[in-house]
Amino acid sequence: MIVLITGATSGIGKACASIFARNKYNLILNGRREDRLTELAEQLAGRYGTVSHLLPFDVRDRAAVNAAVESLPQEWKQIDLLINNAGLALGLAPLPDGDADDWDTMIDTNIRGLLYVSKAVASMMRASERGHIINIGSIAGKEVYPDGGVYCATKHAVDALSRAMRIDLLPYRVKVTAVNPGAVETEFSIVRFKGDAGRAKSVYKGFEPLAAEDIAETVYFAASRPPHVNIDDITVMPAAQAGATRFNRND
Repeated sequence: MIVLITGATSGIGKACASIFARNKYNLILNGRREDRLTELAEQLAGRYGTVSHLLPFDVRDRAAVNAAVESLPQEWKQIDLLINNAGLALGLAPLPDGDADDWDTMIDTNIRGLLYVSKAVASMMRASERGHIINIGSIAGKEVYPDGGVYCATKHAVDALSRAMRIDLLPYRVKVTAVNPGAVETEFSIVRFKGDAGRAKSVYKGFEPLAAEDIAETVYFAASRPPHVNIDDITVMPAAQAGATRFNRND
């Protein structure tokens, strides 16, 4: 079994690589930081004997996406599972104060990047009439919250695209799943606040957030269902969270 994971160098993507390696999948690992991909592949090979193929490209670059997928050796082209994990949030501000460059990066990564990779891989899955695509969405794709309008819009797009892919690929027996996490403590908030670790830490103050491994286990559960079962959509929240902005904090 072969799984392609985008954004595999950290957070949920890295945790997914570990759980699928543990369960004897061969891995196609994507990320922009080739050194991190190499380090991860070596770790997983040593721990689980996993075979990995590295595809260091930026999902925002359509030509790079197509060239990378086309470059796969024949034995790596029968991808059983695609995990569209690459994504990010940048900034937190009301719309009039938003940074248009941040908007472009979020739209290009979270929407266009997901589309570019999905198109390249889904074409192969359609031809073989088998496969599974799992899109990592967000509670922000189900609700909106103050100062996060553009990020929420991109994740609402992921939600809509997941449902549309499910319809488009249904005749070809290709499954599609959306996994939508609530608050997960990874590099997400550090990236959003552009390296401000103190501000990032405050997001999770007073409650226990999800860990990347919690989402990876959910992804693996969806991927490991028998052929006649598809998990269409699942939202995973910390016990202390009941909505995009509703938390039971201890402080």
